[in-house]
Amino acid sequence: MKKKPLLLLLSAALACGLMIGCGSSSEEETRVATVDLTEELNEETESTTEEAQETEEVVEEESREGMYRSELTNEWIDESLQNQRPVAIMVDNESTALDHYGLTQADIVYEMMNSTANGEITRFMCIVKDWGSITQFGSIRSTRPTNLMIAPEYNAILIHDGGPFYIDAYLTNAWVDHLSGGFSRIANGKAYEFTEYVTTGEIESRLSSAGISSEYNEWYQGAPFQFADETNPVDLSAESDSIACTLVDLPFPHNSSQLDYDEESGTYLYSEYGKAHVDLANDSAQLAFTNVILQCASVTQYDENGYMQFNILNESGEGYYITGGSAIPITWSKGWDYEQTKYYDMDGNEITLNTGKTYIALVSESRWDELVLE
Repeated sequence: MKKKPLLLLLSAALACGLMIGCGSSSEEETRVATVDLTEELNEETESTTEEAQETEEVVEEESREGMYRSELTNEWIDESLQNQRPVAIMVDNESTALDHYGLTQADIVYEMMNSTANGEITRFMCIVKDWGSITQFGSIRSTRPTNLMIAPEYNAILIHDGGPFYIDAYLTNAWVDHLSGGFSRIANGKAYEFTEYVTTGEIESRLSSAGISSEYNEWYQGAPFQFADETNPVDLSAESDSIACTLVDLPFPHNSSQLDYDEESGTYLYSEYGKAHVDLANDSAQLAFTNVILQCASVTQYDENGYMQFNILNESGEGYYITGGSAIPITWSKGWDYEQTKYYDMDGNEITLNTGKTYIALVSESRWDELVLE
């Protein structure tokens, strides 16, 4: 678009040098004008060429030999994993179960109240795509109905050690695959219930024995999130309804979960029980997340023992999306069964996440007002 006017001017200037009465005071002035326009045209052409080269370089960066962008994090991972289903591993979060192993290998970590008893203790459900690289993960504990509503959203295979009879109806659904119990017991000086871990090669061998396919099947709905280009990350501080958020203090009275923003890494570092949460299987690295999603939901208690579920099927509610030191209010909605939970900004647009790991907390609506973001 910029070249055409310059070419017209150049043609006019050349014509002036050949015609009498064109307005030029001398042939020398005409020559100088022509040279100036020619130089400008060359500079414009060079600039356009450089821009094209830069665009071409950006396009080239969007593919890497033997790799693809993970549907769970948007990070580059081995293309051999592209059709592999993730697993959803239930991890005990009682203080006695600490320290944990392997959790920094999770792509998405859910935390939610596991019981209305015991100080409303929480439990983790860890979504792991590259489960073949696990050396030790856990310790593993039982599952609850809410987890069986969420794991199928990712077409994930649930890994747990039993659960109350309230889960039985969910286990019969065609879209639910799971492996229960029978994983390695590792002597760690703790009670038997805290000694079960997933170890090297166990998931693959167990899936084979159970006749469960490790590849995405008919129930897979595609990538659960949309991600921003890494060259143009989401900046929530530019949003009109954003608030500064370098601390997320969750209303989990038993373990006091907390996330602190680390500006250098651009991640939220997870702590509980008053100390950093570390992964003994990976150099004691602290659990860290680029994205934090908080989801408010009502609760139904089943019995006097504290067994319960979050009411998320065919439901919607409020929440927050947090990244890069800022937070915005959002809404969420989920249909029935394996349908994916979707998160929207206050204009009704699906939120876009930044590349990296995601932490999702389900918070009881009775505790929602106790949530602290600052």
